[in-house]
Amino acid sequence: MLSGGNVEKEDLKAKVIKTKDLVAYNSGAVVSRTIIERPTGTVTIFSFDEGQGLSEHIAPFDAMVEIIDGEAKITIEGKPHILKEGEFIIMPAKKTHALKAIKKFKMLLIMIKA
Repeated sequence: MLSGGNVEKEDLKAKVIKTKDLVAYNSGAVVSRTIIERPTGTVTIFSFDEGQGLSEHIAPFDAMVEIIDGEAKITIEGKPHILKEGEFIIMPAKKTHALKAIKKFKMLLIMIKA
């Protein structure tokens, strides 16, 4: 069963799935579920309750974030970007970035290691 609250390790290969159904919102929290984890990169789904976020940090690899529900502010090197459902941004490697939920939101994070 693929419900929003199910974060069990489940084989998702060769299944048709609605991305935003893979993780549920949790009041006052950030929830994540790793979908693919390989030495060459990861694909992770996150949900952020309104007002929640990730503080400024640096990643060693480029990362693509696609908003799959809601609205977020993603700040890269001090420049804010407002993203809504269906939009994505690439956060460059070794550049500071932070995320904050303007409204509760879900995102798909794809990191490819170089």
